[in-house]
Amino acid sequence: SRQLADFTRGESDALRKAMGKKKKDIVDKMKPKFIEGGQKNGHDPKILDKIWGDWEKFASYAFNKSHATCYSWVAYQTAYLKANYPPQYMAANLSRNLSRIDEITKLMDECKAMGINVLGPDVNESYLKFSVNAKGDIRFGLGGVKGVGEGAVEAIIKEREANGPYKNIYDFVERVNLQACNRKNLECLALSGGFDCFTDMRREDYFAENAKKEGFLDILIRYGTLVQTERAQAMNSLFGMESMSDTIAQPKVPDTVQAWSTIERLNKERDLVGIYLSAHPLDEYRIILEDVCSVHLADMQEVLDKKEERDITLGGVVTGTRSGFTKNNKPFGITKIEDFSGTYEIALFGDDWLRWSNYMIEGYFLYVKGRVVPRRYAPDVFELKVGSVELLPDVKDSLLQRITISVQLEELDEEVVSDLCTMLCDHPGHTEVYFVVSDSEGQYRTNLKSKSVKTSIQKELINYIKNHPGLDYKIN
Repeated sequence: SRQLADFTRGESDALRKAMGKKKKDIVDKMKPKFIEGGQKNGHDPKILDKIWGDWEKFASYAFNKSHATCYSWVAYQTAYLKANYPPQYMAANLSRNLSRIDEITKLMDECKAMGINVLGPDVNESYLKFSVNAKGDIRFGLGGVKGVGEGAVEAIIKEREANGPYKNIYDFVERVNLQACNRKNLECLALSGGFDCFTDMRREDYFAENAKKEGFLDILIRYGTLVQTERAQAMNSLFGMESMSDTIAQPKVPDTVQAWSTIERLNKERDLVGIYLSAHPLDEYRIILEDVCSVHLADMQEVLDKKEERDITLGGVVTGTRSGFTKNNKPFGITKIEDFSGTYEIALFGDDWLRWSNYMIEGYFLYVKGRVVPRRYAPDVFELKVGSVELLPDVKDSLLQRITISVQLEELDEEVVSDLCTMLCDHPGHTEVYFVVSDSEGQYRTNLKSKSVKTSIQKELINYIKNHPGLDYKIN
């Protein structure tokens, strides 16, 4: 541009930046100056126009060949790793996003699709970042637990690698450096499931209080400190005195401990890890949310954007509610609910809020019927008009009226029959059971109905059907 059309250095640099950033409006403004300057220098306008056209094409997607080569090489390497070392590859990706829970959630969905288990933090298996255990499962990194610093993690790993896995919580507090791994660290590990490998203890046990209102976690730390002090004194004794630590009685969990509910335990875990790992509070209602509800919450905005009136059903757990008054002094409430796919906020105003507010309480499991309709004063904008709200535990059985299990004849053997009978008969309920038996070529088909057995559909049954070739199911 400087040689052909006498652009200044500043103008040529501005042109370069505009092309690099694909700012077409700036590029277009500079074209007349280029053509005019080129003609003054005796160049053919057609040639100048051709040159500018080539530049415009380049600017639409400029990609240097050497840059493209590097990207191709990296793409090949990562594809090779994902194909041949999938757990290790995904663990590395998770570790790079250790502080970004939204990215971790996406990557964990990818792990699930790849058939890779992502397990919670574990003081006997986890490292600072995500890692792969001997079974090929990914372990959550201890560094990803809120409130557990890098110093505490290093102390746990250093002692474990030096003297082997921790046998129980008493062995843990006797061995780990309690100055590097303090009470706050231990509390976060207990709540996040880091001590779940010690099967003789529940998470709530660490927070039980004795008659003096002392928490069991504080008692454990005092016990561990005493044992470590005794051992240190014995080692440093001039006369090599035998350690008194073996005679120190291990404290017992106070009898006052009350079991936590599943939702309480999982919410505490989520507060520290950012996501549900050991289970999901909606697991009991998974089949309703996935097979009965007509809309998943992650798809709600897409449904509204279609601007089509329709009846819908959705469900989930309430994770938060805020309420107040409008400018016209009418009450309103906005409730955030969550299912396996994502979250959605239900807005209720005036009488609707007064009618359904008793259901909009954090921790409640809801089943909502409604209709997508145009907004009253903005017909181009569609919204959800709630028609009814019910508690999922109350309507679970009525929503699951029948299950039809499809079986390919070639897969039907005594083991499959026995497994299905056990899972259906061991959980009596109100759901009718149907079978469709057919051959793989579709020439023969038999419909059967169980007259004597009605079942309560369990997660175990659905997982068995999903994981068994030749089996499928349909609800209602």
